[in-house]
Amino acid sequence: MKGLLVTPELIAEHGLSPEEYERIKAILGREPNYTELGIFSVMWSEHCSYKSSKVHLKTLPTQGECILQGPGENAGVVDIGDGLCAVFKIESHNHPSFIEPYQGAATGVGGIIRDIFTMGARPIALFDSLRFGPLEDPKNRYLLSGVVGGISSYGNAVGVPTVGGEVFISDTYSLNPLVNVLCLGIAKKDRIFLGRASGEGNPVIYVGAKTGRDGIHGATMASEAFDEASGERRPTVQVGDPFKEKLLIEACLELFDTDYLVGIQDMGAAGLTCSTCEMASRGGVGIEIDLAKVLRREEGMTPYEVMLSESQERMLLVVKKGSEAEVERIFKKWDLDAVSIGQVTGDGLLRVKDGKKVVAEIPAKALAKEAPVYHRPIQQPAYLEEAWTFDPSRLPVPGDLGQILLDLLTSPNIASKEIIYEQYDHMLFLNTVVLPGSDAVVLRLKGTGKALALSLDGNGRYVYLDPYLGGKIAVAEAARNVVCAGARPLAITNCLNFGSPERPEIMGQFAEVVRGMATACRALGTPVTGGNVSFYNETLEKAVFPTPVVGMLGLMEDVNHATTQWFKEEGDLIVLLGETHEELGGSEYLRVCHGLEGGRPPSLDLEREKAVQAACLDAIQAGLVRSAHDCSEGGLAVALAESCISGPGKGLGLEVGLQDGLRPDALLFGESQSRIIVSLREADLQDLGEITEKHKVPMKVLGRVQGSRFTVQGLFFEINLGLEEMERAWRGGLARYFRPQTTDIRLMSEAWSPKSDEKGKAYHEDH
Repeated sequence: MKGLLVTPELIAEHGLSPEEYERIKAILGREPNYTELGIFSVMWSEHCSYKSSKVHLKTLPTQGECILQGPGENAGVVDIGDGLCAVFKIESHNHPSFIEPYQGAATGVGGIIRDIFTMGARPIALFDSLRFGPLEDPKNRYLLSGVVGGISSYGNAVGVPTVGGEVFISDTYSLNPLVNVLCLGIAKKDRIFLGRASGEGNPVIYVGAKTGRDGIHGATMASEAFDEASGERRPTVQVGDPFKEKLLIEACLELFDTDYLVGIQDMGAAGLTCSTCEMASRGGVGIEIDLAKVLRREEGMTPYEVMLSESQERMLLVVKKGSEAEVERIFKKWDLDAVSIGQVTGDGLLRVKDGKKVVAEIPAKALAKEAPVYHRPIQQPAYLEEAWTFDPSRLPVPGDLGQILLDLLTSPNIASKEIIYEQYDHMLFLNTVVLPGSDAVVLRLKGTGKALALSLDGNGRYVYLDPYLGGKIAVAEAARNVVCAGARPLAITNCLNFGSPERPEIMGQFAEVVRGMATACRALGTPVTGGNVSFYNETLEKAVFPTPVVGMLGLMEDVNHATTQWFKEEGDLIVLLGETHEELGGSEYLRVCHGLEGGRPPSLDLEREKAVQAACLDAIQAGLVRSAHDCSEGGLAVALAESCISGPGKGLGLEVGLQDGLRPDALLFGESQSRIIVSLREADLQDLGEITEKHKVPMKVLGRVQGSRFTVQGLFFEINLGLEEMERAWRGGLARYFRPQTTDIRLMSEAWSPKSDEKGKAYHEDH
């Protein structure tokens, strides 16, 4: 196993510390060769090993009555009754999308889809959470357009609808966009498959696309901060082919109907390396493979390149001995390659051969389960003391509050996202009961009377200003949105996006966010099924806001309870559940109107939050509520405005009186938590009052759905705006910056066609 001399410089280039290299030598009892160094490099990278986050993630609640599979597998699994389960997970593709936004986002979609159908589920929906810098900057507009283009082209072509998500704009994301993608699938409860190898002598089969040089060291690249030369890393970004992925989905689902399969794993980050050693480690066995049998689309690839390639649309199977021919027949039917490249062994080793030559031999558990775990130093970020001393109440109250409302409606963080979701086919399968544009998406469960609701939420500004409180709010808001749609929150998946874990203040943020999320999940009864940690989201030591993104899954026992946020009929009463406090810290109002990001975020009482959600859900299930909308960014005024103008067709106006005695800007635009606006028939008000009294939830009648204007009267102010003016501001806020990406993904995937190796090499070299 001799090869390239391993030097200190080569070790550093592979992202390994001197201490880690000494540990590798102790494990092997010798010096590693070049291929082994590469294998350790990717598996011990932050992206694959979670070596800085494991000690904190273990504090999250991961068990509950509905949890069938928690963290540790390709995706989480939740029991939804009727013999069915929901399989869902979120992952990041931040670094690839920074370097090559179109393919970075597209392959992020492909990867998360594979995580779902690997478990035996048919993927039915995609969601995306996107973060960019200010869109006045052409670079940020380019990134936004490329990412949306990649998501829409891949999702539309593979046949999985993108049905919801969120977009957030802030200076902090200018050099480090965040691209998080969630996929949801449905499976039979008794047909869940795991990424575990077992059965000595069982064959290991490689299926799907051929292996090329794209994506080599992608996992290592995702475990590093960026600098001025980051754009030169385009060769580490994979190239996707959604049409091949569609075939792979159907072939795997057909295989799942047989009894041939023992274990299955997607070749995602770290490619063949990760899938082999993780399956072996989980199963407590070894795996031996022969790289000479791996199908390739490029000539002259070394064992190092084959093991580390992250070429897309590939899976690794362990099947029962003797079933090889039948498995190959299934994949051949779908025009896919399937070839036996090795077998399960009983010695616990990952043994890699190239023909008869052994090129790597490493204990599988040392690469996966026993990778290094660090207790990184933690300290409170120094900026917090100054941020917390800021007192928003000292700011002058603007004179024209109506103009402030229009300015907020125009902010890309609040404005309509339809210019983006119109690029997505969100009606595939005809499951989508509530389309994008409301608090949560609702998906019909065919064959039952039930539905699922799912929301994706996270406010990095809150977390930056108070990591513990921001972590709690991320969970609470996601649950609140699902409740507003008429569903009971069940469980979450999360994507945690942070700067470098080697900096104590970043780890201080991370530890507090996880603590806050754990507190909220326990209080609301929504355990964590898994997710993703993305560190090193920084450039030149300037980190993004710490950004946890929470995907909340809810179950609706009766699809007829599906509720949307817009008003339905003139004359309905408008009622606020919850209370408004004088809280302007961390608000969108402060950023848009005063250019400030300071103060403490709004407080959160989890018992009150739980009560408000329970009261709202009881009222919806009792048939009392005609619309329900969470108060979040922009506060009460923005929530009321969205209730008027966000629905299909002509909007409905309102007449509201606010007599709370608070500062007018805090009353209108403060972002106090645990508040929901509902509309209902006047005849149902007493019944609603009985429900809120039962849950000890404050309830206040604000006014009535009325006319074609937005009229809000306060003690010392009045806002009187036409709906057309408001809608023009809201619908145009993001649209003025966004131009859809027109690149055809067929052309992009063609660059890597097996019939065009030269075109593939040229594309790789050029990019």
